[in-house]
Formats: sequence, C-alpha cells, structure tokens
Amino acid sequence: MRVTSRPLRTNVPPSRAFSALAAHAEARGLPPPAMLSGEWFSSRAVIAPSLHVSPGAFPDPGAQADAEPGVVGGGWFGYLAYDLADPSGRSGALPASAWGWADHVLRWSASGTCYLESLDGGGPSLSTMESLLAADGPARSWTATPLRRPLPSEHRDAVKACVHAIEDGELFQANICARFTGTFAGSPPALFAAGVRSLAPRRAAFLSGPWGSVVSFSPELFLARRGRSVRSTPIKGTLPRRGPEDDGNAALLRQSAKDVAENVMITDLVRNDLGRVCEVGSVTVPSLLEVRPAPGVWHLDSTVTGVLRPSVPDADLLSATFPPGSVTGAPKIRALDLIASLESCGRGVYTGAIGLVSPVAGLELNVAIRTFEIAGDSIALGVGGGITADSDPEAEWQECLHKAAPLEHLLANPLLAGVEQ
Repeated sequence: MRVTSRPLRTNVPPSRAFSALAAHAEARGLPPPAMLSGEWFSSRAVIAPSLHVSPGAFPDPGAQADAEPGVVGGGWFGYLAYDLADPSGRSGALPASAWGWADHVLRWSASGTCYLESLDGGGPSLSTMESLLAADGPARSWTATPLRRPLPSEHRDAVKACVHAIEDGELFQANICARFTGTFAGSPPALFAAGVRSLAPRRAAFLSGPWGSVVSFSPELFLARRGRSVRSTPIKGTLPRRGPEDDGNAALLRQSAKDVAENVMITDLVRNDLGRVCEVGSVTVPSLLEVRPAPGVWHLDSTVTGVLRPSVPDADLLSATFPPGSVTGAPKIRALDLIASLESCGRGVYTGAIGLVSPVAGLELNVAIRTFEIAGDSIALGVGGGITADSDPEAEWQECLHKAAPLEHLLANPLLAGVEQ
C-alpha cells in the first residue's frame, strides 16, 4: 500500500474547513464529511472530505503499511453502539454499527499544518482541495427544542437500587445513566462545528448518513493502537468546573475518596481487559488519577498501556474490552445486567465508541459520551455517572446535569454556528 502526505498552502482552521466541505457536499448532493477533532493520532484533526457511512459490522482494516508517526492516510471511520453489548437486546434509533471507507483525508498536525494524505493515490489534487477549503458556503444553523429530562426521582431510584446491589456484594461499581430527548431541525454539521469551537473537546467526532448523525464531544479515549502498542485512558470521577480558572474543585476531586475509588476500580478493570490480549507483564499504568478539565466539569483519568500478543487483530482487542469499562462497571458482566434492569430505555450509540481504523495509523476510538444522536427530527443525549457504595442519589443526579449543561447550552444557541474562533 502506497501512502502519501503532502502539505497544503492553507491557514484555514479545521472547524472552518469542515464547514466548507459540508457546504460543498450538500450543494452537490454528496455525502457529508466525517471529522475527528481534538487529540487524535498525535494530530489536531482528521477529516474525510466526503464519506459514505453505512450500517455494517466492524471492518477489517486490511494489510498494515508503514508510515511516519502521525500520518493517517485514510481508513474506516465509524462507530460501535452500546446496543451491541446490551443483554436486554434493546436498541436505539440509529444502527448498532456504521462505517465508511476513506482513501484520502485532511490532517492537521499538532503544529497546525494541514496535509492531504492518501492511500494508493486516492484523492483530489492539492490545488482542488485548497480551493474547496477557501470557498465560503452559505451559513448553516439549526433549531431545537429544550431537551426533555426524565423525572429526577427515576434516576435517584435507579441509583438507590444500584447502591443496594453493591451493599449486597453483587458488584463494586456500575454506571447508571439517563437519556434526555428533544426535536432537532437544520444542520448537524453546523452543530458539530460550533461545538468544536466553543467546547474544544479532546475526542470529538462527527459521522452522518441517511440513517442519521452522531455528533460527539467526548473527552475520553477508549482505545488507541499503533502497531502492537495499545493504551486506554478511562475517566472516572467528576466535579463541576465553574469557568476557565481553578475554582478549587480540581483539588477537591483529587481528594475525594469516592471519586478516587471509582477511578481505581475501573483502572483495574481496564488492566484486566487488556491483560486478556496483551503480553504477560506488559500491562502498566503510567498515569494514575490525573485531574483534567472538560466542558463544564473536572475529571479524574488514568492511562493503561500494554503490548498486544503477536497476531491479535483489532476485532479480538475489541472483544476483550468493549463496551468501555468506565461506562459499565466492575465486574463488567454483572454491571451490564444491572444496567439493563435499572435503566428505562436502551442507550443507543451513547457509551459505545467512535473513531477510525487505519491500515497506516492503527486504531483510535473515543468513548461515546457527551454525544448527540440525531435520527430524523429527534435528538437524544445520554448522561450518567459511576455509582459506588458511597454514592448519594441527589449528587449523582446533579452530576448528570453538570455534564449535560454545556451541550444543552450549545443546542439552545444556534447563533454559535456563526462564531469563528
């Protein structure tokens, strides 16, 4: 496989380039672009300029090719919904899995240089792509109703039942979630571009097709694989964040026995999951209990790394680790069953994984949290948190509201679509 990576003469930022490509695709009846934004493959952003994404199983990326670190070239963009692991068999409005192949991409390096990259000579000329990025398309926006929330008592009751199950020794922790729903009209790409600019999430992703759209502003890495090296950075532990300055909650979060316990338990679960497919003795935790900012909240995260055993394919890696431990619980199988019994509806894509599988760069998937799911004129947002023996039902409901607040603000302010930063 031949891989090329050529710099473009453009200073257009990724979110604006995405909007220009979306307008171009819409005007010509082409599929919309797909985008990964934030921290992906050691880069700021990766865009497939126009991508046909269709329902289908997790793909085989094909033969691996060598390339410079950071180069992506192309690959399969897509997602895996939590529905695939729901023991109750429930499903959301979107397909359980959808993927699309891109033989060329635009990639913004960590320094901000934009490259046109391709596999086996795919893609347009540099001049054609530079012209597309320089074009100004018509402004796009959206309208949406305020999201409807379930009754707070429903979530509190589910949390209480989970705490009782923990007290009875059935499990150590489970993630209990709620689903906010509303109506949506307009441009999902405009919603995504506005959210990337205003929220600056680390693991944002956009995918769309005739089936609907996934608009993700996730802060969390589920899996990254380059060659045989693999890592996961589970998030567990949350406190509200009031403004860009240190409000004291970062230190309180690191000192919280409940939040630290959440994180340590899930970090151990991820170590166990990776240990099923990694070389004996290779699984380590190079970073434990780091406090990091995310839109509206502070989070605790830890990083687990390992070296895959020879010839372990991505499908086996996912079989050992999906769905992500941070959004299920420990032990994972019992947590999945308890979630199915306590949550009133299926999760859909929420708490699944979204990203790219490249024959050049490997695999990177986020955890599908802080993620809008758009199907027809409906929109849904899942929110939740980890429950331990020390959980307070009212505090857990407030945590859901803190996590949802930045996305609810974005959805209610379509004027943000016209704000370039």
